[in-house]
Amino acid sequence: MFRKTIFNDIIEKIKLKEENMEAKLKYKAKKIKIVFFDIDDTLRVKNTGFIPESIKVVFKQLREKGILTGIASGRGIFGVVPEIRALDPDFFVTLNGAYVENRKGEVIAKTVIPQECVESYIAWTKEAGIDYGLVGSHEAALSVRNPMISSAIDIIYPDLAVNPDFYKDHEIYQMWTFENVGDSLQLPEDLASALRLVRWHEHSSDVVPTEGSKAAGVAKVAEHLGLKPENVLVFGDELNDLELFDYAGISIAMGISHKKLQEKADFITKTVEEDGIFYALEELGMVEKELNFPQVNPEAVEGSVAKIKTNHGDLKIKLFPEQAPKTVANFIALSKNGYYDGVIFHRVIKDFMIQGGDPTGTGMGGESIYGERFEDEFSPELYNIRGALSMANAGPNTNGSQFFIVQNSSLPYSTKELTRGGWPEPIAEIYASKGGTPHLDRRHTVFGQLVDEASYEVLDKIAAVETASMDKPLEDVVIETIEVIDE
Repeated sequence: MFRKTIFNDIIEKIKLKEENMEAKLKYKAKKIKIVFFDIDDTLRVKNTGFIPESIKVVFKQLREKGILTGIASGRGIFGVVPEIRALDPDFFVTLNGAYVENRKGEVIAKTVIPQECVESYIAWTKEAGIDYGLVGSHEAALSVRNPMISSAIDIIYPDLAVNPDFYKDHEIYQMWTFENVGDSLQLPEDLASALRLVRWHEHSSDVVPTEGSKAAGVAKVAEHLGLKPENVLVFGDELNDLELFDYAGISIAMGISHKKLQEKADFITKTVEEDGIFYALEELGMVEKELNFPQVNPEAVEGSVAKIKTNHGDLKIKLFPEQAPKTVANFIALSKNGYYDGVIFHRVIKDFMIQGGDPTGTGMGGESIYGERFEDEFSPELYNIRGALSMANAGPNTNGSQFFIVQNSSLPYSTKELTRGGWPEPIAEIYASKGGTPHLDRRHTVFGQLVDEASYEVLDKIAAVETASMDKPLEDVVIETIEVIDE
């Protein structure tokens, strides 16, 4: 018992530390004024060019919040693909920090490799029997073209010209090696004092000034803006992001990042395909999911439809499993198992709602498929507007089998009043024009919506039946069966 208690205390301390670290990171996020993104396998998948739609949302929301954005890439400005340029970032830190522009094309900083150094590098490549590339601010050239070089460079810069003398009439900011040597490749001592290798491909390394890095370029932007490192957040995935991760206030590694980078990261997010950037920024409270409101046009939403067949007509309802997965699964399973067959609407209140789903017909019974009461699923996308299908309960997290359909058709509130009260404008408009029960929001799980006028007519017909004590209809309103149609 004593050992178990000590073990539990240790586990709790670890959990507390994790929670504190998370809280600390979210606190640090409040100081962020600019976010820099690598391109390949960060903003886009290098091999396919895929960019998730969530990236557009990220740039839009950061801009709306007054947070600047920047690209920090080993690519040159001429290698920034149109889709990335269309995001309209505020700054471009390119060529591993050697050339920095703002969105207007104005040069913020640049580090030119001296021509004598370029010539010494070219002489060394010839001695070493390897090929090279030369990179200017807005174009580049190769010493030669062969299949190995094409396989390495064309995915980044297709159709580069062959011009071994490119340096004679262009400023050079970066160079490349092309070889089969791999990580064992080393510059000679005289070059290593001015240049260093940054591996980016199995057949190529970037050759950059010794003090050059993405971090140096980002620091120039921060200095230009009067910002500190604590105001900078960066995303990356490869070894040329190492110095950047050391510099920035917050560093986030993509899900497929190099192991060494992950070790330096403050947070490791998901992959590009999994919307990793949006996920990380949402966790930090810097962006929010753009809400969709399926009740505005339920017929256009993909998903299952439940047809509640009653002795007063049919109620056709679109279900919303994306927003309330556990609740919808419970309702569908009970419906398909015939659980609701022959069950009455035991509580009917005109200008409020109709309630059923209790096999005992008393409002005191009913069980879920989970064998116990289950938790609420409150979605910011679903509300108790007229025609909403919601779970009845006896308090928080007490859902079973009972449900109700909102029938109220009028409210004494305007759209403006409801919007000021915190309801999203599209929902406020529906409440104001068609009615509902907004006081039940976040108290009852909404998981479906009537989809056609015929169903609303049946709803109103049931709501108008004569009732006795406890709002129970004098003549039973019976659910004959519930048919679930997968669309």
